[in-house]
Amino acid sequence: MNTVIKLLLTAVAVVVLAKFLPGASVDGYGSAIIVAIVLALLRLFVKPILVILTLPITILTLGLFLFVINAIIVWMASELLEGFAVSSLWYALLFSILLSIFQSLLHGLLKEEK
Repeated sequence: MNTVIKLLLTAVAVVVLAKFLPGASVDGYGSAIIVAIVLALLRLFVKPILVILTLPITILTLGLFLFVINAIIVWMASELLEGFAVSSLWYALLFSILLSIFQSLLHGLLKEEK
């Protein structure tokens, strides 16, 4: 149940970011939910492969290249889906950074107090 709520919160973050970023667009809430699912699947299957393949440059940049990998994941999602578009890699980078911040804030609301 917690995973479904996290996906819905990610979809809300995608809609909000698409409203404010001029280089990103999403058709509607249904498309945003599909974007959240595709982003989760790409992060699960593609991101580990990209991290391993780019390990030397990630080490040289002290981990900052992971931002570029996240941008590539967002850009791949925009290429795979028709209802979601990111105009350039720079907007994908900004979108991925802001999405990570929003996800941290929104998922922080779900933490149970001990």
